[in-house]
Amino acid sequence: MDKKTLQGLVLIGLVFVVFMWLSPKQDQQQTPAQQSAETESVKEAQQELPAILSAQEIDWIKENIKDNGVASGGRGLTLEGEGYCLTLNSDTLDGTIDVGGKSLSVRSIVAGDTAIALPDRRMAVSRLNDISSGVARYGRFAAFTQGKAETISLANKAMALTFSTKGAALTRAELNDYDTEYSPDETKKVKQKVVLFDHGTNRMSFTLPVKGDVKTSDLYFSQIEKTDTSVLMGLKFDGGAYWGIRYSIRKGEDYVLHIAIEQKGMDKALGSNVTELGVNWSQALRRQEKGRMFEERNSALYYKFDGSDVEDLNANADDARDRQVKVKWVGFKNQFFSSILIGKRPFNNVDMTSVVLNKDNYGPESDVYLKYMTATATVGDYKWNDPNPASFDLFLGPNLYPLLSSMDDRVAGGEDLDLTRVIPLGWSLFRWINTGIIIPVFNFLGSFDWNYGIIILLLTVFIKIVLFPLTYKSYKGQARMRVLAPDIKAINEKYPGQENAMIRQQKTMALYNKAGANPMAGCLPLLLQMPILFAMFSFFPSCIELRGQSFLWCHDLSAPDAIISWNTHIPFVSDYFGNHISLFCLLMTVTNIIYTRINMQTQSAGTPGMKWMMYLMPVFFMIFFNNYAAGLSYYYFLSLLITIGQTYAIRRWVVNEADVRKAMAENAKKPKKKSGFMARLEEAQRRQQEMLRQQQAAKAKAQSKGKKR
Repeated sequence: MDKKTLQGLVLIGLVFVVFMWLSPKQDQQQTPAQQSAETESVKEAQQELPAILSAQEIDWIKENIKDNGVASGGRGLTLEGEGYCLTLNSDTLDGTIDVGGKSLSVRSIVAGDTAIALPDRRMAVSRLNDISSGVARYGRFAAFTQGKAETISLANKAMALTFSTKGAALTRAELNDYDTEYSPDETKKVKQKVVLFDHGTNRMSFTLPVKGDVKTSDLYFSQIEKTDTSVLMGLKFDGGAYWGIRYSIRKGEDYVLHIAIEQKGMDKALGSNVTELGVNWSQALRRQEKGRMFEERNSALYYKFDGSDVEDLNANADDARDRQVKVKWVGFKNQFFSSILIGKRPFNNVDMTSVVLNKDNYGPESDVYLKYMTATATVGDYKWNDPNPASFDLFLGPNLYPLLSSMDDRVAGGEDLDLTRVIPLGWSLFRWINTGIIIPVFNFLGSFDWNYGIIILLLTVFIKIVLFPLTYKSYKGQARMRVLAPDIKAINEKYPGQENAMIRQQKTMALYNKAGANPMAGCLPLLLQMPILFAMFSFFPSCIELRGQSFLWCHDLSAPDAIISWNTHIPFVSDYFGNHISLFCLLMTVTNIIYTRINMQTQSAGTPGMKWMMYLMPVFFMIFFNNYAAGLSYYYFLSLLITIGQTYAIRRWVVNEADVRKAMAENAKKPKKKSGFMARLEEAQRRQQEMLRQQQAAKAKAQSKGKKR
């Protein structure tokens, strides 16, 4: 072995030794002695608990029993709960408490009886202090702060509901007739039923009308009564007294859950003077549709003042309201589904908040949920001797106009609840058109069980027929304008330049007068249709009947019919346009450009910039409408097609060039009385021309003076 090899082996050995020394030591299996030492350390930690109650702790327990105990004939005051029974008789604390499966005497624990094992004494002292703390906060309800949560179900044809005995709360609501269009797992091919909420995302509780802040969400209820359509969960007290919540539904297709507070003997069991029941409600609004942006924009918290208007919180940003006046109902509204709480008596002092959820304030779950909404209120005139002191109706269902309208008789005895206001149908005029004309016709056509693409077609034809008498004269005037287009072009060529503007206008107006044409003919058809167009703009995105309905290539008429999609973000456009191209919107845009071209043929020659602007307008509309419901773009597409057809039909069979020329010749032979409008227009032109002459004269005079100088 040479010298270099030997040096290499030594160096490797040194590296190995250093590596082993620096490496962390692995834990070795504990020996019985080590395990025993660890057990002893645990015991020592347990030994730090006190083994006897202090005088202050004993007085605290006695005071809590005095404040919340029940007289129990001969035994003084008694306070009972799960695993304990505390009594106070002539200032003597007694009773029993369960510890580790053993029932121990409270008197012995207080006395520090050494006959009881030291660990048991320590655990008993700790538990007595915990019980006293609970009684101090919850009073007589402290006995219900421990228990086991169990689930209870109710169902009818419309919905399946799940309740928990923890808080006697509704925890899950599923709608049987509707499928969700959104799924966090896009690989799932089978559609799931619409679940309005579950997994603790809906919390509704009551603040009990007792001294202190005792909420039903902190208490464990027991099932008192259960049928196919109702369940009563209650808190049982001595002597058959109880405080409970009854949930009831109707059989069949019904979306209303009736909530009633029921009580028996509570005036004797508690004797509280508080007369307000607190209502606390919060919900993380769950996504149901594929397009988050549009669904989020159409989800909001709504509420109705008692006997007055319906208002809503800002749907596009975080918002909060504090209403001191009476409120009849509060609703957490999604694009197509709502949860609406209606009080038998109005709510007082309502505080409401709506927070848009994102990854910063809700984490990864924000992909599944849209907004977090809360509402807290009180219901006054609570009486402890009333078997049914308060009741509510909770609507859990679709935003279907006839269904929401029927709630007036269903839950309010004919009172106008205005629940249909959660459906955004536009401003007053447009809403009147929708509710008075569009929705009744749409529902009538829907009763025939046709495809909704055909129904939209028939609805469009119906609207065009209704509007035709109003637009017929305008179409005729527009056709005459097209005949006069060559004459107007000739006038523009004969009198070019700004200096001939007045003459050009006069000649053009004289031509219109002879032909009986209206220069505003191209605008009037659109103006007459504007209320309908705006009404439909509000109707289609809110029409739940179109949800999930397919037509041709479109799988859902209430959502965009994307034929091309991408993942990149287009600056300044994606917020409106989205990340796709909708085919119906594209067809609408092409048709709109064609219609613009037809209208341009009837107009006199204008600036090139104005012409380009007219052609760019349909493109702007495409950017705006691309992310809207396919049914809306489909309607506008059909409406434009019919309008183009009407225009060509009138041009061909109603108005022809020979008749217009003949009328012009006849009108030129006889004096024509000027209309008031034409007289005013000519007078305005005369004044403008006179002003122009004066300006030109002043300008020439100023130039002449400048030359003389």
